[in-house]
Formats: sequence, C-alpha cells, structure tokens
Amino acid sequence: MRPLPWGVPLVVIGLSALSCARGSVPVATSPGTVQGSGAEAPAAYPGYALVWADEFTGTGDPDSRNWGYERGFVRNEELQWYQPANARRIDGVLVIEARRERVVNPRFKHDSTEWTRNREFADYTSACLLTRGLHSWLYGRFEMRGRIDTRPGMWPAFWTLGVKGTWPHGGEIDILEYYRGLLLANVAWGGQRPYEPIWADSRKPIAQFDNAAWPSAFHVWRMDWDERAIVLSVDGERLNEVDLTRTINQDGSATNPFHQAQYLLLNLAIGGTQGGDPSTTTFPARFEIDYVRVYQRRGPSGT
Repeated sequence: MRPLPWGVPLVVIGLSALSCARGSVPVATSPGTVQGSGAEAPAAYPGYALVWADEFTGTGDPDSRNWGYERGFVRNEELQWYQPANARRIDGVLVIEARRERVVNPRFKHDSTEWTRNREFADYTSACLLTRGLHSWLYGRFEMRGRIDTRPGMWPAFWTLGVKGTWPHGGEIDILEYYRGLLLANVAWGGQRPYEPIWADSRKPIAQFDNAAWPSAFHVWRMDWDERAIVLSVDGERLNEVDLTRTINQDGSATNPFHQAQYLLLNLAIGGTQGGDPSTTTFPARFEIDYVRVYQRRGPSGT
C-alpha cells in the first residue's frame, strides 16, 4: 500500500534481479450478492499447522479479538475516511464497504500544508482492519479468499507491516494490491534515507487472465514466507518471489525486516496517489473476504 510521504523518491528493483532459484483493460464490476463459501474447511498442508484463522462466521461486527481499525485520513493522499462502521460480517463473509458520503475532518486547519489536515471534508468512507497489537507472525503460509471491486478508483489490499521499525525499514509485503487494472504483489524494505523504500514489484494486468468473469469471482491470494524467501501467488499462479538475502535495509543498520514478525491489514482505499479517479463509479463498492488463514511449519522452526 506504499504508506509514502508524497515527494519521497522510490528505489525499484526489477523482478529479474530478485528472482530466486528455489524450485523454481479491466472488466468493470459492481457489488452484488455476497458469495463466499462460508463452509469451506481449512486445507491440510503436509508439514504445516493452522495457527490462526478468521472465517468471519455469523453476522455483525468483526471479532475484536482479531482486528482493530485505522481511523480517519491515513496514507497516500487517499480520498476515504477510515471508520469501523464500514466493516461488517454478512452471512460468513467480511464486507469492507466504501461509500460516497461526506464526513467532517475534525483535524481540519485551513492554512495547513499537511494533506490530512487541509481537507475540511472527506467525500468517501471505508474501513481498514489490522491485527497490530493483537496478532503477528514470523514466517508461515498466509491465505485470503476474497473478491475485489476492479472499477475506477478502487484500491483494495491484503498486506503486512513489520511490528518494529519506521516504514519502510520495518518491511511491507503486499500479498494483494490492486489499482487501475493492475494486480500487484510487492515487497518493500528500507533505502539509505528515512521513508525511502526499495521495492520488488510485480504487476499483472487483470486483462491477462483472459477471463471476463475474473473480477466478479472469488480468488485465493497466498504468501509463503520463510527465512529464505517470500513467494506471492493468486489461485496457485506465482506472481513474485523475493530472495531475502537481498532485503537488507540500506540505512547502515544491516537489518533485514523480513526476519521479524509482521501483522496483517485488510482495506479498501479510494483514489489517492495510485487508486485512480472514482468520480464515475457507482457506490457502494465492496471488498469481500471469505476467510484469512495463517499456517506455520510444525516444530521449533515454525514458531
């Protein structure tokens, strides 16, 4: 999700330079009936144990033992105001709903140069859920089954941030990120200066799936992360693989943010620096999540 102060330079490393040797025009959609499976049993992977999951069973607010919320304007000059009211469970599916509605910004200051304060109103609302302070994990297999809205202005994401360190030196993993017709699978760590990221990017136009029904269907996004590499995929198709010998912060600390625990985030952003123009999109818009599951290898190496 690139929580980047506007104007800070990006350092991008191409995929070919980061590939490991280990085994080695969007269709418009509109929100419809929730179609999560609800009853699909967690997969049994040899050598792995299911250590945490939220199946979003039932109806009502998300489980407060699993999720907290971001609030207000947060990052990337996005248009939405984050609030808990835009996330709810409906028949076993978590629905993050973006709405076109005006909210007063209580931090507004007319002469401020800070974007979170010089906007008197937000014209959209949405939600960002996160496990920070509740759950975090070092290594594992992370899965999310969900359906994203691919219409103009939408910026859904399923991602992680490190429990320690200022972004990006604490690390960021974008298991799912989508905007402007592109499906992204990214990893970021720190450059030489504060707030300077180095990115291992993967970008796939969803038109390349050659399936007109792709945007309206549920898909499974996965991260396989161990002490050697991060592998990101959707529906079994590998999108990105990053060798962790390369992900050393360049600020002189010699730290590797992907040898520390990370926490999860789920959000639907609107507009901002990457999301595009939502002005012609009919709202509400939805990011629907059937489940989130975390597996780790059995034994001491998985703890």
